[in-house]
Formats: sequence, structure tokens, C-alpha cells
Amino acid sequence: MNKVISGFSKLTKEQKIQWLTDNFLSDTEGGSILKKFWHNDPEFQKVFDGFSENTVSNFPIPLGIAPNFVINDKMYAIPMAIEESSVVAAASSAAKYWMERGGFHAEVLNTQKVGQVHFTWAGAVGNDNHQPLRDFFPELKKTILEETAFLTVNMRNRGGGILDIELVDFTETEDEYYQLRVTFETCDSMGANFINSILEEMGIVLTQFLTSKTSIAPIVVMAILSNYTPQCVVRAWVECDIEDFHDKNAAFYAEKFRKAVRIARIDPYRAVTHNKGIFNGIDAVVLATANDFRAIEACGHAYAARDGQYKSLSQCTIEGNHFKFWLDIPMAVGTVGGLTSLHPLAKLSLDILGNPSAQELMMIIATMGLAQNFAAVRSLVTTGIQKGHMKMHLSNILNHFNCTEEEADKTRQHFDDKTVTFSAVRDYIGQFRKSELV
Repeated sequence: MNKVISGFSKLTKEQKIQWLTDNFLSDTEGGSILKKFWHNDPEFQKVFDGFSENTVSNFPIPLGIAPNFVINDKMYAIPMAIEESSVVAAASSAAKYWMERGGFHAEVLNTQKVGQVHFTWAGAVGNDNHQPLRDFFPELKKTILEETAFLTVNMRNRGGGILDIELVDFTETEDEYYQLRVTFETCDSMGANFINSILEEMGIVLTQFLTSKTSIAPIVVMAILSNYTPQCVVRAWVECDIEDFHDKNAAFYAEKFRKAVRIARIDPYRAVTHNKGIFNGIDAVVLATANDFRAIEACGHAYAARDGQYKSLSQCTIEGNHFKFWLDIPMAVGTVGGLTSLHPLAKLSLDILGNPSAQELMMIIATMGLAQNFAAVRSLVTTGIQKGHMKMHLSNILNHFNCTEEEADKTRQHFDDKTVTFSAVRDYIGQFRKSELV
């Protein structure tokens, strides 16, 4: 217990690192390593420190570019923030593949977001316990819209705001529990702060309204947006004639591809890995544009299980001579406000993308998810996943052994037609270095 500290957040970064060094770091150079990753521009570092709490350093992730993405006949170079070596290469390969087959297509199906005011109320009486709330609700809804108008005016001027308010009765599963379920349009903003501010105000209005009508106050349990947005959905797809699918045995490999996707619709064990591949692409673009990958992942996984079984987010059909592969996914992103405006690399990433609207960004991100999924499944049903993955992973192994340029070049040449494993590379480098000493 002697490692307990009070007021840690008030210490300077130097003091925080010193405390870590004194109490937790086993590596005496640990403090110096943390400082090496401070940005050399104090103004940038001040911005980064403001993003989080108790910061001691920065944690860099590579920012790569996947070029040659044609989406709705428009060319994109897509920024990707990710540490997994094969992802950017696979995305780029898929982009080139489909560029020669008409490109990717995408459309936003809907953009509604959801917030909830969860409350209990003991004012229901009589045989129909819920009738009083139903009777009051039209007036309550009107009052809420009027009393929150000062918060929604700017968003309404941009074409957004509150779309609807619904009273949901959960009393059969939890005594006295009700919910106001509110749908929103937040335009180019992700909208979390906007939605939460309105919901908290709704809780106040709800309490005042029911107290004035019945003298029985509700208890507002919580007022918060939902990251499940099944009505904020984007679709991305590719399609081609069967003979264009593969150089040889096109029909055979197209059917193998369709079957692999179908398996991920049937078997949750496969579906999880399948969807993880989709999010390899999605998360990388979401991170690069400073959006919330955790919310998007949680929403996507819930959507994958919306029918009661976890399934692939993508689907594939072969009808006659026509191959089609597509992805529907819910996604709440923003291009204004939050870190998108504060993080310098996020601003640059959006600039590279042509400063898209939120809807255009949804289409770009969904396309990247589909591209990544296509590349993974295509590898699985043709050469296998490990050949390409381990070729890309070879660079990490070479770095692990601190190889010189000469050693790295010889090792790459040696493994050009061989299976790459950590132990095989280690043994080859060991033999090569031993022979150099003779």
C-alpha cells in the first residue's frame, strides 16, 4: 500500500514519470523512453496532453496510405492508422483489384441516432397501470420539444435536431421502468455532446411535468445517448461478371468465396474472425480521422447479432453470371467538432480525403471495411492467409533481430519462395551471421 498516491493528476509529467520510476518501472531507462516520445514541438504536446488525463507520453501508431480507391467513380487515397503490418497492403491490393472492375459503390441508407432517458415512475394506478403516462405523453412530448428548443436551434438551422420522441414501457421486465427513446439527426457532427445535453435537459423537463400533473415525481435513472444506431447505416458493395473474378477457374473461386462468406453467416466462431477483419479496415480509418472506434465496433457487433445469432456483417451472392459482395454496417461518425478539429493528423487525414461530409466519410469507412474483408477472404480461399501475412510480418522479425540493410535484403531474398516463421528467420540470420565471422 506504500505505492498509493493522492493528487497524481496535479503532478507535472516529469513528476509522474519519476513516481513511476520509483515505484513501478523495472527498467531504469523506462523514464527516458517515455520522454523520447514527447513531441519536440511544445505546442503540439500541449494539445496531445489535453486529449486525456494523467498523460506521461505519446503512443505512436503508424499512419499509412491506401491508394487507388475508386468509390462512386471518385478516386481516394485513404489514411489508415494501424500497427498490423498486412492491413494497409491488403487494402491497397483490394483497391487495385476493384479499380479494374468498376470500383467500389456505396450509399448511406439512413443517419438517425438514438438517445434515451431512463426513468422510473410510481404514478400509474388502476387496472391499466400505464394509461396515465399514455394520456400525458402527447402533451409531454410537445413540452419537451418547446423546452429544449434553445439547445437544438443551431442544429435545426443546419437541417438536424430532434426527429421523434417515443415512450417505451419496460414495466413487464422491470417494475416502474420507462424510457424516452429519442431519435436525432446531427448532420456532420458525431453528436454525442449535443445529444447528451438535450437528454439531460429532457430529464429535468420530464420531472417537472409529471410532478406538476400528478404530484408524483419520476426518478431519472440516467440520460445518455446509445451507441447502438441501427438506423444510421451505410452500405458498400462490389460486383462483376464471374469470368472477371479470377484469372483461372473464376467460377470455382467465386463459389468458394461465396461459400466462405456464407459460413461466416452460419457459424459464430468464424463470424467473429470474419468481422474482425472488417474492423481491421474500419478502425484504421476511424482512428486516422479521430472518430470513436470503440463506439463503432460495439455498434457493429450488436448489429451483427440483431437477429439473435452473431453473423457476418458482409454478404455475397452469385446469381447467374453475376458476383456481388456487400456490407451493411451502422456507423456514427463526424467530420466537425471533437478531436477531428483538434488533432493535427486527423485534420490532415480529412484533408487527404477531400474534407468529406459525415455521410461521405461513412461511405469511405464502410468501403475500407469491405475491401479488407474481400482481401482476407480471397486469400483464404486461394493461397491461404499466412503466406501474405507472414511476408509482411518479416519486417517486424528483421527489426526484432536488429538486422542491417544487407542482412535484411539477403533474408528477404532467401524467404521469397519459402514459408516465413519466426524460428526459421532466426535460424537463417544466425547461420548468416556465423558464416560472416568465419
